[in-house]
Amino acid sequence: MPEPQPRRPDDNGGAIAATGAGGGMDLATSEGGTLEQRPGGPGGGSGGTGGEATGRPRSLWSDAWRDLRRNPVFVLSGLVIVFLVIISIWPSLITSGNPLSCDLARAQDGSRPGHPFGFNGQGCDVYTRTVYGARTSVVVGVLASLGVAVVGSVLGGLAGFFGGSWDAILSRITDIFFGIPVVLGGLVLLSVVTSSTVWPVIGFMVLLGWPQISRIARGSVITVKQNDFVQAARALGASSPRLMLRHILPNAVAPVIVVATIALGTFIALEATLSYLGVGLKPPTVSWGIDISDASPYIRNSPHMLLWPAGALAITVLAFIMLGDAVRDALDPKLR
Repeated sequence: MPEPQPRRPDDNGGAIAATGAGGGMDLATSEGGTLEQRPGGPGGGSGGTGGEATGRPRSLWSDAWRDLRRNPVFVLSGLVIVFLVIISIWPSLITSGNPLSCDLARAQDGSRPGHPFGFNGQGCDVYTRTVYGARTSVVVGVLASLGVAVVGSVLGGLAGFFGGSWDAILSRITDIFFGIPVVLGGLVLLSVVTSSTVWPVIGFMVLLGWPQISRIARGSVITVKQNDFVQAARALGASSPRLMLRHILPNAVAPVIVVATIALGTFIALEATLSYLGVGLKPPTVSWGIDISDASPYIRNSPHMLLWPAGALAITVLAFIMLGDAVRDALDPKLR
């Protein structure tokens, strides 16, 4: 076997380190580089992002956020949603009118200076009512999604974690709720409600919306609890609440977030549908569904009364659905 040729001290490919036996030990560039790390990390400099720059492993959430920031669909839908939230909290930023101030002398009039969307059948400013209607839709959608996510996650998570009779009973109850048509259920349950607030509508959505989240949470928990790290924590004596809160929940919540985000747009459309049918929100509450219902008889003569609130509703629902799709793509490990 031929002896390796020794490197010269001035060879840039490596370095000679003296040994205690009087010989020499050749350090390759990659090996010698480990003796001194640059501030930027193993790769040197300040390049790289996330775990590559700091030496720490990236998590699912950090990877998802990095992908979302680069997704134009997420950016566009996020800007639309931020704008809707802002005008829902402070509608006076873009309008100074009162949505309940009406003048019958201007009923069904078209656009004019100071009133770009014209007037509805009662002489109310359509632009002002469209702006204030965003508050109702956002509040109903967000609160209904939160309620559905909490109730469905708790029930489905407990069923998937404990299994047995609890899982069987909850699965049968879920099947019963899946068999109830949503719109028909709203017509029956909300027809006896006389309150004009948003709470009966939100309660109805939570009542009929939790089974879908529950089934998704159950399947996600069953999948996660079979992983080795959960079994190891159980073998070390971790209690059931600790297993659920510290080990299973953080790894099983991603599908619930995705479905709840997409469902938010669906709940906004459902509120408008129920209000259009006369069993959802009721005047004097300002709602896009109420305005669409009032404008539908005048669609031939005054289409502006219908187009503006319907257009605002369509853009809002589309923005939340696009946001949910972007979050789903970012949180799906199969797409990586």
